[in-house]
Amino acid sequence: MIAWRVRRKFEAALNDRRRRGSYRRPFDGTTARRLLLLTIGDRIPQSQIFPFHYYASDFREALDTEIRETDIADYVAGRSTAPRDATTVCFQTEFDIPEDDLARILAVIRERNPDARIVYLDWFAPTDLRMAHRLPQIDLYVTKHLLRDRARYDKPVYGDTTLMDHYGHHYDLPHEETRFPIPDGFWKKLLLGPSFVTADFMLPAFASGRLPTGPRPTDLHARIAVGGSPWYEAMRADCLSAAEGVSGIHTITGTGIGHHQFISELRQSKICFSPFGYGEVCWRDFEAVLTGAVLLKQDMRHVETAPDIFIPNETYVPVKWDLSDFEEKTRWLLSDTQSRDRIARQAFERLHDYANSGRFAAQMAPLVT
Repeated sequence: MIAWRVRRKFEAALNDRRRRGSYRRPFDGTTARRLLLLTIGDRIPQSQIFPFHYYASDFREALDTEIRETDIADYVAGRSTAPRDATTVCFQTEFDIPEDDLARILAVIRERNPDARIVYLDWFAPTDLRMAHRLPQIDLYVTKHLLRDRARYDKPVYGDTTLMDHYGHHYDLPHEETRFPIPDGFWKKLLLGPSFVTADFMLPAFASGRLPTGPRPTDLHARIAVGGSPWYEAMRADCLSAAEGVSGIHTITGTGIGHHQFISELRQSKICFSPFGYGEVCWRDFEAVLTGAVLLKQDMRHVETAPDIFIPNETYVPVKWDLSDFEEKTRWLLSDTQSRDRIARQAFERLHDYANSGRFAAQMAPLVT
């Protein structure tokens, strides 16, 4: 409930500022650096944007930077009152943006901000870097997660993501190979940013909240939607089957509930099974940590995030991708209260420390310095 009260408070303030257009007003000229965010208003891309406003005072005080935001479609179409002459412009795009539209965005940004550093904000779920070769002219590329083995980016994949490659082979599906080339000099431009911890309903709660306590009558929370692309549907169906196959415990499955109920259920659960989605890192990973449920998930050792909540048996519990040890890991956690409490606490404290310390501004300092 603390998380929801904090969320309502900050959503109300954010929406009020948007209604009054304060994020789109001209730069006030009292700082040396001016950061303009050109964004998409949907839930997932906005989770990447919220921390810029939440820590705006840190940007101003530590980095001498003021921040403005406007919708990228309005900006390109000339419908926005967003200021010009930014020193840094960060922009998001749709997942499948055509080349002509991408070129138009870059031309408009450069025309209105001729001396600005240009930064791409990749909010996409997969761990690939599919936009790298399409943006040779940018100064920085920010992503939420990476493959630890950078050499894998030079190899084609069976499908167009790491997960599609693995499960395409696993289920013998008819995929085509794809390769997203990495241009020369790109790795010097790459910046790893945080993932869903910065969503509007999580960041304030992690910053000011405490690890939830109280009874947890549900043993395993595993509400898993199955429909989707063939590889995704097959993978998620196996995940649901594994969760339902652990007999003699109280498991919650099914779909179709509201987010408030979902969070309430997690607060009463010992374990949260958060399988892969279309990317490895999911909302539910962080929602589990926020609510004090132990995160159970396919092995994430190949993924790098910052802050990292995927430290095996320290901040989450990994299971094999074929789920052959799912029941073993589940029963171990249910039988070992001390380990379960330790893992949940360490995961929460890692994100609480990140949110409360204000490290986001330091993490994003290369955008403006």
